[in-house]
Amino acid sequence: MHMQSSLEFVLLMLGTAVIGVLAFRYFKLPSILGYLAVGVVVGPYATGLVGDAGPLQSLAEFGVVFLMFTVGLEFSFKQLMTMRKIVFGLGFAQVTASVIVAIIISGIMALVIPELGMSWQAAFALGGAWALSSTAIVTKMLADRMELETEYGRRVIGILLFQDIAIVILLMIVPSLASDSGNIWIAVGLTLAKVVFALGVMFLIGKQVMSRWLGIVAGTGSQELFMLNLLLMTLGAAWITEAIGLSLELGAFVAGMLIAETRYRHEVETDIKSFRDVLLGLYFITIGMMLNLWLVRDRWWVILIMIVCAFIFQFGVTAIVTRFFGASKGVSIKVALVLSQASEFSFVLVNQVANYNLIEPWFYQATLASMVVSMLMAPFIIMNADKIASRFSMDEWMKRSVALTRIASQVMLLRKHVIICGFGKTGQAVARLLAEQEIPYRALDLDPERVRKAEIAGEKVSYADGTRREALVAAGIDRASSVIITLDRRDAAMRVLHYAKSIAPDVPVIVRCNDESDLDQFRQAGADEVVPEVLECSLVLASSAMFAAGVSMKQILRRVRAARMSRYANLREYFHGDLEAAFMEDTSRYLHSVRVPPGSPVIGLGVDGIPFPEPRADVVAVVRHAVKLEPGPDIRIEAEDVLVLRGGRDSVVGAEEYIFSAD
Repeated sequence: MHMQSSLEFVLLMLGTAVIGVLAFRYFKLPSILGYLAVGVVVGPYATGLVGDAGPLQSLAEFGVVFLMFTVGLEFSFKQLMTMRKIVFGLGFAQVTASVIVAIIISGIMALVIPELGMSWQAAFALGGAWALSSTAIVTKMLADRMELETEYGRRVIGILLFQDIAIVILLMIVPSLASDSGNIWIAVGLTLAKVVFALGVMFLIGKQVMSRWLGIVAGTGSQELFMLNLLLMTLGAAWITEAIGLSLELGAFVAGMLIAETRYRHEVETDIKSFRDVLLGLYFITIGMMLNLWLVRDRWWVILIMIVCAFIFQFGVTAIVTRFFGASKGVSIKVALVLSQASEFSFVLVNQVANYNLIEPWFYQATLASMVVSMLMAPFIIMNADKIASRFSMDEWMKRSVALTRIASQVMLLRKHVIICGFGKTGQAVARLLAEQEIPYRALDLDPERVRKAEIAGEKVSYADGTRREALVAAGIDRASSVIITLDRRDAAMRVLHYAKSIAPDVPVIVRCNDESDLDQFRQAGADEVVPEVLECSLVLASSAMFAAGVSMKQILRRVRAARMSRYANLREYFHGDLEAAFMEDTSRYLHSVRVPPGSPVIGLGVDGIPFPEPRADVVAVVRHAVKLEPGPDIRIEAEDVLVLRGGRDSVVGAEEYIFSAD
């Protein structure tokens, strides 16, 4: 069908996109499927309403660029450094293992099916293509499901980041394979040098430049100018990486990370979202247009075999490699399921393979069709990845079930209790204030060392992920008087808020946030109270929880006044999960729990009579048989008692060494 004008083309795209997405959302299916289905329907192999997707593809490519930019906003340079083992370890291993396995499989195929004419060069290229996964589909769905910062989400993003680098290397290697010029290692070395140089320059210079420039633009007070500047910075960074032979997406991701280090991060994220979603929708439409329905009909059995084999291949390699790098069985299965589809970059690589006549034309068409179908299936697999992983990983399911059952048994008799999600500085301060008011609470935290120390010190804390729906249900959210969210990460806090309001909409949810720019977003998401900043927030959070539990306002004000008069001493005392990290702050005062071993010199002594070395640590509590005892003249230390020490680095270290010294 010939479009009479560009306006008709735009109206066709908008109209079909609205109808397709509306239909899929009506059945509670991801909008990505709606865009893909629209592309199939209007494409040249179905109705033919759009005969050539070329003009649309050049614009739609920017959807993936802006998507990677927003993913970069969720990370910082420090986070990337903490993920370096995942990116350059797990990611490298996944791509390398996929290529090696593909070459082995191709050798077997060449023997079994000689007419394929499969060479090792073609196997290398196709293995690289199937080793890649869709950045657009995976990151979009994980972001919508607020799972980017989960344990498996971080591994997925790390692998995808390396794949974005790997595609550049693969695109440079394939021509060398086709020409057999012997310059493979030179091409690889050149690409890696470009990556290191580009990232080094952008990180060293870009952060300061972006922060100052954004400040100048924001100072004008013009929202239009700020938006134009944002588009310029995003596309400019993408252009820089493309100009030196790298991908557009890599540059956009780095630009997002640099802006994430500035105070304009959340404003930028809000402004760019509309551009990202519209352009990303166009991108998925162009992917759908590539599906040749006639080929699927004529060679459906070949395509079905290819889809099944490719899924087993991708899933198996990724699951084994992820497991080898220390992930649990359940996490490995989820990572493999989420990454079991083809990538948008796979089409580029396969087209290059076909142009160099490394594979037969019919096999090329079948490969394209199987890749598109795998992307159509991806949203369904990602939506059910958790259920599938639990079904095939009984150990993971049992561990989670035991943990949830333990939490449920601990709160079974509680009514009008407070659920605290996060047991860091603020969470512990809130718990202490609630305990003094005799208000029951249950805290959930994912730092095993912190939970272990706090539990033996008598704190009501459980090892559980508060961002999971089942953890909140196990904690008795339907019977709680309030939920307090003290998590540092905004996306994790937003996820807890979402589940809390969906499970128990009448239970007040009080959120602590670091940045005041998050206030409106949390309030729009349903938070009953949002408290910024660390020092004041614990008092206000506890006050709101006391009020929800029925304590009189007079008592609340008296307690808050007394806490302020003590100059927030309790707010500076908390259990560190990592004691070594805690020692980096010499002036910090924190709590540390120590179990008294048999034969310790402190056995039989009173709390005040322990000759700890100077500077002396204080014993603020003694826990005996899970009962917390206030230190007094009648308390004598016994073996297996837990002493809760308070003090600075030197005092706590000296006290612990004395407790464990020989009598």
